[in-house]
Amino acid sequence: MSSQTPQGKESATPLGEAKSASNLLGIVCVIAAVFAFTTQDMGIKWLSGDYALHQIVLIRAFVAMTITLGILVPLEGGYRNLVTSRLPLHLARGLAIVVANMTFFTGLASLPIGEATALFFVAPLFITALSVLLLGEKVGLRRWVAVLIGLSGVIVMLRPGDEIFRAAALLPVAAAFAYATVQIITRKLGLGEKASTMAFYIQLTFIFVSTGFGLAAGDGRYASGGSPQLEFLLRAWVWPSAGDALIIFGIGVLNAVASYLISQAYRTSEAGLIAPFEYLAMPLALFWGVVMWGEWPDGVTWIGIALIGGAGLYVFYRETIRGALIARRRPMPRNR
Repeated sequence: MSSQTPQGKESATPLGEAKSASNLLGIVCVIAAVFAFTTQDMGIKWLSGDYALHQIVLIRAFVAMTITLGILVPLEGGYRNLVTSRLPLHLARGLAIVVANMTFFTGLASLPIGEATALFFVAPLFITALSVLLLGEKVGLRRWVAVLIGLSGVIVMLRPGDEIFRAAALLPVAAAFAYATVQIITRKLGLGEKASTMAFYIQLTFIFVSTGFGLAAGDGRYASGGSPQLEFLLRAWVWPSAGDALIIFGIGVLNAVASYLISQAYRTSEAGLIAPFEYLAMPLALFWGVVMWGEWPDGVTWIGIALIGGAGLYVFYRETIRGALIARRRPMPRNR
């Protein structure tokens, strides 16, 4: 019996190392994706007063699709990976992320970027709950506590009863639920699909939906000049200036990179583990709000940031500290 115990431990070690490396890779991908997404959000908000949302999204999707087909798909094994037997799931995921984007960006037209991002951060709670209910993932008590502490930081920043709870503020919340659905579908697809394949179908869905919007409302016939949200959604298409065209191109590049990274993260790691790291979008969004629009956060806001950041760091410590040294000595795994 004593001779079998060490063998059992040795046989289990590679599995533990692989899981640790996979989780660490997922966390790194999420952090990089969050930075790219928040920079993209800043760019879209900057353009929201002059261009139609579906025009920006269509150009962004074409740029992202070019990068996906030209770089990411060949990097992961070639175009044969685009042939899938799980097209309904891809389409459902694509439609969910279109809803998430459209509702969030429409709200962004009138909400400060930090406040909109704060409202959006009910998404990790949705993701954690859905990962347990739909995926059967196990979320330990300490991780639940850390997530709840992070969400309490969001509540502190929202300050219930304040002016932030106007009609437009419901849009980022709707986006959060749609986004949580996206990530749960991503987890199901990730067992057998490449991240580049998922990114391809996302951009394809954006192209079809944005083109449909453009054909139906691209001449501005439904724009009434009323609320900033409807104006952003229904404004007529106009030819962008050289500077704005460069910004839109950059938004497309950021979206391609971020979409790939976030897909890679959720296909290689547990949704409940890596979701809290998306909280890093909060201080990044506040940074852009300060730099671009002078939206300087007050003391209450900084308390919320501390709670959110502390919760995310604690989850990282709890879930990776035992495998961190091993993960640093080994290269991160290539895409499956």
